[in-house]
Amino acid sequence: MIIHVVRKGESLWALANRYNIHVDAIQQINQLPNPNHLLIGQSILIPVPGSMHTVKQGETLSMIAQRYGVSVDAITLTNELPNPDVLYPGMRLYIPPIIHVIQPGETLWQIAKLYGISTQMIIDANQIQNPNIIYAGVQLIIPRAKPTIEVNAYTYQSDEAGAKSINTLSPLFTYVSPFAYMVKEDGTLEPFDDDLMLAAAKDYSVVPMMSITNFTSTEAGSNLAHIVLASPDLREKLITNILQVMDEKGYKGINVDFENVLPEDREHYNAFLQLAVDRLHPKDYFVSTAVAPKTSSAQQGLLYEAHDYEGHGKIVDFVVLMTYEWGWRGGPPTAISPINQMRNVVEYALSVIPADKLFLGFQIYARDWKVPHTKGQEAETISAQEAIRRANQYSVTIQYDTTAQSPFFRYVDEQGQQHEVWFEDARSAQAKFDLVKEYNLQGISYWVLGYPFPQNWVLLDDHFLIRKLTY
Repeated sequence: MIIHVVRKGESLWALANRYNIHVDAIQQINQLPNPNHLLIGQSILIPVPGSMHTVKQGETLSMIAQRYGVSVDAITLTNELPNPDVLYPGMRLYIPPIIHVIQPGETLWQIAKLYGISTQMIIDANQIQNPNIIYAGVQLIIPRAKPTIEVNAYTYQSDEAGAKSINTLSPLFTYVSPFAYMVKEDGTLEPFDDDLMLAAAKDYSVVPMMSITNFTSTEAGSNLAHIVLASPDLREKLITNILQVMDEKGYKGINVDFENVLPEDREHYNAFLQLAVDRLHPKDYFVSTAVAPKTSSAQQGLLYEAHDYEGHGKIVDFVVLMTYEWGWRGGPPTAISPINQMRNVVEYALSVIPADKLFLGFQIYARDWKVPHTKGQEAETISAQEAIRRANQYSVTIQYDTTAQSPFFRYVDEQGQQHEVWFEDARSAQAKFDLVKEYNLQGISYWVLGYPFPQNWVLLDDHFLIRKLTY
């Protein structure tokens, strides 16, 4: 799978000819809103063997070739590099696939073992009809081994819509988290409709993770969290009510998303998490948390101070880093999930939490701001697909912030209002996947289903094997 960035004058037909594949194959995985109109700067996934590599500081072509198991000459020729000794950070290289020529007497099992992959991966990559019949001298494409990760997806869709999302994307999920059971001041939970989503999760072998929270779109929840967390009796009562829901509905674990917790409730929060572990683990239920994106233990602010990374890392089974919302709807236009900021959070988290307990948060929505931004004005939240549709509507060029690793564009609507849109595309998704691989994180947690982003799911499947759990 490679990512092609559209240049002036290119069409889908021209791309299909260049890469020797059918137009429909490109359209199928990208689901382009307007396949007859490609935009300069638009990222297009091309379903051909091979992969893309973004050069990092200090890398040489020899290092890259060794990493991918191909020759320096193969990369040089494929990318038409005038000087293979001159690379620069951010440069994107196409890495050709590994080719194996079948030797007399070889079996697929032997070839798969040689490259450390499954026979099924070779069968799928080469569309082999009968794996028991292969011929000496035939060239096989050897897929590269993929790391195994866990994937969670939150959804605040309606019960019916959430179930449809799970049905469609279930092979790519380890967990699904209907959002959310609202905690009340008396330690009870506000119920909501999740029966269809839970049935879909069960049918498609996705582990249902119960999400509880203290906030809404209109209430910060600080006082609510204080009332519950500061009272030992209410902590016990809340856990009892959580267990009742889990037992009745079939949830296998819990994700605690308490936000805007007062700094003085930090230890109360940790005590609540320890109590949750003490009472849930004997029933083989797991406990996880969602934490604000911190870059140091001393970071100040209501969002951060009560989220004790080191404490959570010691107490719970895993932690979801909410590495998004730099470009929040009430602020000025900017990347929602800039990779440089995400990296800072991950590196701090890894200093106090093991990598196998960390999930990288990945938002899959876009934002459309009116500009110039004025205080009190909120951006519109849309999908990546809608972002591309609007870019097509106004025939604009897609720009790319290489520091944030995020695409954006500007347009002027029919009323003369200027807009700035930041969204996700194949390049920004791959940058996040590369971050997960670089630090060997446990997984990815998506916020939130209901915003179509076809490129992401294709790339996720191309980069990783998704662990499935049984309970």
